[in-house]
Amino acid sequence: MPGVDHCLQEAMTIPGAVGASIVDYTTGFPVATTGAAPNEDHEAAAAGTAEVVQAANSRSLFVSAVPHDLLEDLIITTAGGYHLLRLVQTEFDSRLVLYVWLDRVRGNLAVARRTMQRLADELVAQR
Repeated sequence: MPGVDHCLQEAMTIPGAVGASIVDYTTGFPVATTGAAPNEDHEAAAAGTAEVVQAANSRSLFVSAVPHDLLEDLIITTAGGYHLLRLVQTEFDSRLVLYVWLDRVRGNLAVARRTMQRLADELVAQR
């Protein structure tokens, strides 16, 4: 899938990007990966990403006050970095999430979020 490969190459150009992947969050399967992964295990990172997205999507606590509002992204902050999860929104029932692991010192959270939004939109446009 050239679109997926290009998306991940672009994700790795985000300042501070350590690793990136596209995950099917219904199965926890990594569709594609690049760079490093937490604990050097892309499969475990993908499974963890899927669990977080499923939990956020299924809890009424995270429901918006706006009817039919969709979850866009999630950010997990650690002492050393950020884990950014951007859901890929499509006309049909999409199950993909773009995941980027960002070094906290070298990265810029706002720039990363805007770039990930653009990449997710471009990925959908290529399908």
